[in-house]
Amino acid sequence: MSRRRVAYYYDPDVGAYTFGYNQYLKPHRVKMTHDLISAYNMLDKMHVLKPARSSAETMTSFHTDEYVQFLSRVTPETFAKLSFNGTRFLVGDDNPPFEGVFEFSSISAGGSIAAAQRINSGAADIAINWAGGLHHAKKSEASGFCYINDIVLGILELLRDVSRVLYIDIDCHHGDGVEEAFYTTDRVMTCSFHKYGAYFPGTGTQEDRGRGGGKGYAVNVPLKDGITDEAYRSVFEPVIAKILAVYRPSVVVLQCGADSLAGDKLGCFNLTMHGHAHCVQFLRKQNVPLVLLGGGGYTVRNVARAWTYETACALGIEDTIDPLLPYNEYFDWFGPRFRLEVASSNMEDLNVKDGSLNAVRDKALKQLSELSAAPSVGMHDVPRDSVGTHLRRGVDRGEVRDDLDVRLAQHVRYVSRLPASDSASDESDTESSDSSVSASRRLPRANKRLMSIITNQVVDAPAPTRGRRKYFHSGVDLDEFFRAATERGEVLRHASGDRMLHV
Repeated sequence: MSRRRVAYYYDPDVGAYTFGYNQYLKPHRVKMTHDLISAYNMLDKMHVLKPARSSAETMTSFHTDEYVQFLSRVTPETFAKLSFNGTRFLVGDDNPPFEGVFEFSSISAGGSIAAAQRINSGAADIAINWAGGLHHAKKSEASGFCYINDIVLGILELLRDVSRVLYIDIDCHHGDGVEEAFYTTDRVMTCSFHKYGAYFPGTGTQEDRGRGGGKGYAVNVPLKDGITDEAYRSVFEPVIAKILAVYRPSVVVLQCGADSLAGDKLGCFNLTMHGHAHCVQFLRKQNVPLVLLGGGGYTVRNVARAWTYETACALGIEDTIDPLLPYNEYFDWFGPRFRLEVASSNMEDLNVKDGSLNAVRDKALKQLSELSAAPSVGMHDVPRDSVGTHLRRGVDRGEVRDDLDVRLAQHVRYVSRLPASDSASDESDTESSDSSVSASRRLPRANKRLMSIITNQVVDAPAPTRGRRKYFHSGVDLDEFFRAATERGEVLRHASGDRMLHV
C-alpha cells in the first residue's frame, strides 16, 4: 500500500479532564489511545504535533457569542445561575457543567482546525485528531456529551481553500449537529450511517435530504440493531463509492465514532474492530485528502484498540503490527486476552432478518443518482486575519458614535425588554403576514422535547424563565450600561474589530 504523509494531533492535557464519576464519556480514552499508539512505535512514522487551542473568537465562527461566553464562564457552582436554572445552553443531564469544560472544548476544536489547516497547506495527506468528532453540538446548545462542534469548525476551515467537502459519520448515533450546520449548502455533503428508531437523537431518516441549495446533499443511512461487518460493508462501500463518483469531494472528513463497535455501553451495533476500520481502509484507497476524527465510544479499552488500529490503517501498516498488545501504562485494562481486537457478539442482525438493509441501500443510491453533477463554486483568496484586523480597524474609545452604534444600542435595549412565554399558543399568535404587527409580540418558544443519549427517553426541556431577560444574571442594568456608555462616547466593538454591542 502506498505511503501517505500523516499528521497526528495530540494534546497531553486532554486526558486530565472528566465529565464526572458517573458519566459515560471518558476523555481519558484519548490518552489511552495515544499510549497504545506510542507502544506500537507508530509515532515516529507520523508528524506528531500539539495543536494550538481554539480561541473563543474562533469558536464563534459557528457558535453564538452568547453560548461561547457561557462556556468560558460556567462552573458546577455557577451553572444554575448562568443557564437560567438549566433552561438554556446545557439542558438535561447529558451535558454536565464539569470543571474545565471550555479548556477541554478548546483542545478538541483546536485539533480539528489544525488538522484542516494541515490538509489545506498540502503538508499532509491524512490528518488525525482523536480528541475531536463531537458531532452533536448545536449552534447555541450542547447535546449528547458534545459542547463545541469541532467538526463544523474544521470543515469551515477547509472551505477556505477547497470547493467541496464530504463528511462521513460512522458513529452509532446520527451526526445531527453537522448535518444541521450544512443543511442548506451544497459545498458540504453529509453522510451518516447510524441506528434509527427509539434512539438518540431521534433524527436521520432518509427523507431528510437537505433544503434549498443543499437539497440532496444530506444522505442518511438508518440502520437497525446488530449490524455485522459484512452487512455494514455491503451498504457502506456502494453508497460511498457513488458519492465519490457524483460529488467528487476535494477533502473527506471521517468521524470514527467507536460506539458502533460490538459491546459498547451505549451502542447497539455488532461491528468488530476490523469491520469498523474497513471504512478507513476503503477511504485511504481513494487517494483523496482525509481527516480522521474521534467521536463516541463508551467502552474505553475498545475505543483505544479501534483508534490505534485505525491509525495503523492510515499509515498503511495494519498488516504488520503484532495482534498481541505491547506493554504500556494501561496494559491491565486490556485483559484477559491482551490482544488488539474487538470481537463480535452473538447479537442478532435485525437488518438482515427483515430485509430492510437492501431497501435502505437501494433508496440511498437512487437519491444519489438524482444529483446530476458535482456543484461548482468560485474560489477566491480568504484573508487569514480577523475582519477587524484586515480592515485595519482597532478599538478607539475616542471615536464618535455613528448611526450604526446608536441603532445597535437601541436594538439590544429593545431585546432585553422582550417578555417570555409559557405556552406554545403565544408563539403561534406571532405568526402573521401583516408586516405592521409590532415585533414586541414575538415571544420565545415554550417547552421543547429532547432525547437523552443515556436513556434514549424523550423528556420535556423546561421552558425559559418568565420576565425580562437578564443576560447571564450578571447584575448589569442594560439601560444604565448603555446610557453611561453613550455619555462617555464609547464605541463598543466585537473582538474582531467590527462595531457591535457586547454584554
